[in-house]
Amino acid sequence: MKILAVGATGFVGSRVTRQLLAQGHQVALFHRGSTPADDLASALHFYGTRHQLPTFKAEFERFAPDVVLDIIPYTEAQAQDVVQVFSGCTRRIVAISSGDVYRNYEGLQGQGSHRPDPVPLAEDAPLRETRYPYREVEGLDAEFKQTYDKILVELVLTSQPNLPATVLRLPAVYGPGDRQHRFRAYLERMFDQQPIFLGESQARWRFSHGYVDNIAAAIALAVTDDRAAGRVYNLGEPETPTLVERIQRLGNLVNWTGEAVIFPQDQLPSPLQTNLQWQYHLAIDTTRFRAELGYSEAIAEADALEQTIAWERESLSAANTDPGQG
Repeated sequence: MKILAVGATGFVGSRVTRQLLAQGHQVALFHRGSTPADDLASALHFYGTRHQLPTFKAEFERFAPDVVLDIIPYTEAQAQDVVQVFSGCTRRIVAISSGDVYRNYEGLQGQGSHRPDPVPLAEDAPLRETRYPYREVEGLDAEFKQTYDKILVELVLTSQPNLPATVLRLPAVYGPGDRQHRFRAYLERMFDQQPIFLGESQARWRFSHGYVDNIAAAIALAVTDDRAAGRVYNLGEPETPTLVERIQRLGNLVNWTGEAVIFPQDQLPSPLQTNLQWQYHLAIDTTRFRAELGYSEAIAEADALEQTIAWERESLSAANTDPGQG
């Protein structure tokens, strides 16, 4: 199969590319060239920015991909470009979306007045009623904040009768190379045998995760299996633990002798207070993907956590010995 991937050289995308190449597919990558990709040398590379995508239409048509995978469609305009560039050029599109499309996400952020939707959230669960969910978030790129919305991306891509799209809604993805270091704050306290403080509603909160290599395998399956055409899928772990359960699983693997200390939410120490509304869970239901495409994780959770812990331990050690730090 000939596959063109947009932006598939980063944390998740590079692993998808490696898996597709290992399966014997002919892969082309469109990316900026800013991420080292020496181990992806056997792929065909097109270099350009996202804004330049339409200028490569002729080159893409010559490559003639069977499937186009878009790892990084963030905006309505980007999705419109994908439709314009690849209509008549490929059989179908696979696009990466996010669990932030669900209405519980805006509830978590204190937006809207609806009651929490029951979890796990299936693909037909209510979506956000507001748009542009990160406009009020500090520290993000200004253009990203103003234009990002995966709901608009999905609406564009799923409304093309002659270009079937597969939408994959991702959970929180963790593993070696995760720039968000999703578990680092907990692990640092565990390595020092310190307690971890949680509010009682925060401790009960459920947020679906997925190990990066498992998520990459799921994406590769959706790309290569034509049964995925025209479908929307949640990806992630089969069951979502509470936050305190996830913390304890990490602790068991590092021989943590501390404990999770749970406070009434309004009695948390002030540095740990947040405006998040923890009764809005982000646990998603992945049954559809497993049933329709026969997916199961190749890497068990304990192994995934151990690999992540080892990477975080090494990263922290390197940071502590780097004379340029601090």
